[in-house]
Amino acid sequence: MMMDPAHGTIGSEEADTRDLQKNNFADADAQPHQEARRVNNDPRANKQKGNQPRRDRRDVHGWVVLDKPIGMTSTQAVAVLKRLFNAKRAGHAGTLDPLASGGLPIALGEATKTVPFVMDGRKRYRFTVCWGAERDTDDIEGQVTATSDQRPTREAIEALLPRFTGVIEQVPPRYSAIKVQGERAYDLARDGEIVELAPRPVEIHHLTLVDQPDNDRAVFEAECGKGTYVRALARDMGRILGTFGHICALRRTLVGPFGENDMIPLDQLEALCDRAASGEGSLADALMPVETALDDIPALAVTRADAARLHRGQAVLLRGRDAPTSSGTVYVTVAGRLLALAEVGNGEIIPKRVFNLTGLTASTGRNERN
Repeated sequence: MMMDPAHGTIGSEEADTRDLQKNNFADADAQPHQEARRVNNDPRANKQKGNQPRRDRRDVHGWVVLDKPIGMTSTQAVAVLKRLFNAKRAGHAGTLDPLASGGLPIALGEATKTVPFVMDGRKRYRFTVCWGAERDTDDIEGQVTATSDQRPTREAIEALLPRFTGVIEQVPPRYSAIKVQGERAYDLARDGEIVELAPRPVEIHHLTLVDQPDNDRAVFEAECGKGTYVRALARDMGRILGTFGHICALRRTLVGPFGENDMIPLDQLEALCDRAASGEGSLADALMPVETALDDIPALAVTRADAARLHRGQAVLLRGRDAPTSSGTVYVTVAGRLLALAEVGNGEIIPKRVFNLTGLTASTGRNERN
């Protein structure tokens, strides 16, 4: 057996929560209160309604990194992709607020088993803060709760940024999915209750002022770890500067291993699906391999005999000079094909999740990252 380091990746993320609708996965700068109150007005999500016969769902395995348009919820996006691919299973790796655009990684089929590795990765955002008003949701869709005529100078903003870099204490927004005595904070806030959320440590790796188009707006880029709320950054910077502030534009440019080069706009994806339906292409061209989500953990190649044991859920002893001496999580391959997630320790490989990639998978060319 040979252990090879997998390709490097950027790790950690913006706040993770549970999506309260149909998906199993969510991320914390999303605002579930908004997703819950929005009406699904996307006609593409309703094409199967009425008397049209349902097609049998099929096995589709891989990642699609949707460049989500503004106004679409993450739940709607998953439903649209599930319909386009006619896939049996789908879920997203971190909710993206309807107000926001950008990277929404959607896992299809066996890729759903790798979602936690993406959700634990870093996220990068480009966002605009509007000064002069604080809102109860900390974004443009909330009610104004405080105002100021003051506006910050560029020098004042840049002098403030080091206070929001590194490990900091952050109070989550009132409208968040954090539980307070068993209730979601945004449910309590909507009911008019005063929600007091405790500060918690989060890590912000980079925070940069990239533009100041006028006195009322400032554009930032932030790269942050799991649990960080960009909305709270805008709120807290506005308070310290004495101007108040809220998010008025937000775009996600990185989620774990997935960057802007991996994103595909919805119209391009639909066009590809139309070509595939007419025999002029393949939906596999839109998929990224399941193991793309595992770029920052080691890969371990095994023989076919050992692969058969692992596939049955049985441990495999490590032998020979090439046996790895390290321990921890690995992803196991056989003949270049993903087989399992496993733990290495005490001289053996113990399978934790076995993959069954029968069905539609990524095209061979998609195995090479741009």
